[in-house]
Amino acid sequence: MKINTPRLLLRPLVMDDKVDFYYYRSDDITNKYQGWIPKEISEAEDFINKQPSKFNTPESWFQLAIIENSSLELVGDIGVHFSDEENFQVEIGITLRKESHGKGYALECLDNLISYLFSNLNKHRITASIDPKNISSIKLVEALGFRKEAHFKQSLLIDNKWVDDIIYAVLSTEWKK
Repeated sequence: MKINTPRLLLRPLVMDDKVDFYYYRSDDITNKYQGWIPKEISEAEDFINKQPSKFNTPESWFQLAIIENSSLELVGDIGVHFSDEENFQVEIGITLRKESHGKGYALECLDNLISYLFSNLNKHRITASIDPKNISSIKLVEALGFRKEAHFKQSLLIDNKWVDDIIYAVLSTEWKK
C-alpha cells in the first residue's frame, strides 16, 4: 500500500526505518501529547515488528511512514486503527519529527490518506483522539473538516496522570469529494 502526494510518499513503516523512527518518537518534548515514547531503540524495533502484515486488517493498528520525496527521509508516521470488526470505522493519529513541523506535511498526507480510506476502502467514519491542550492537532483536524464529537474528562492515564481526551470525526458523506 502506497500513497503519493506532491511532496510525500506514504508507505508501510519497515525495520529499515527504525533509527529515524526512534529519533523523533523518543523526543519527549515533541511528543508530549503521545501515549507512547520509546526509551530505547529496541522498543521502536518491537513496535515495528508488531505491524500487521496487511493494511486494512480489522481490529489492528497499521503504521505508515511519511517519506519526503525530495530527500527520501522519514519525516513522520501515521497510525491507522481499523477499529471495528465490520471494518467501517478508522481512527488516525500522526507524528512528525520536529524539523518537519510547520511545512504543511500533516495536512497534505492526511488529506490524501482520508480520501483513500473513503474512496478506495469505503470507510464510513474516521476519528481522531486528541489531548485538548494540543491546539495544533485540533486546528489540523478542523481544517480537514472534522467536527468535535466528545470531550472525555480524565479518561486516559498517561505517565501516571489522568488526562482529558477529545474525539473528532468526519463521515464519508461529509468528506469533500
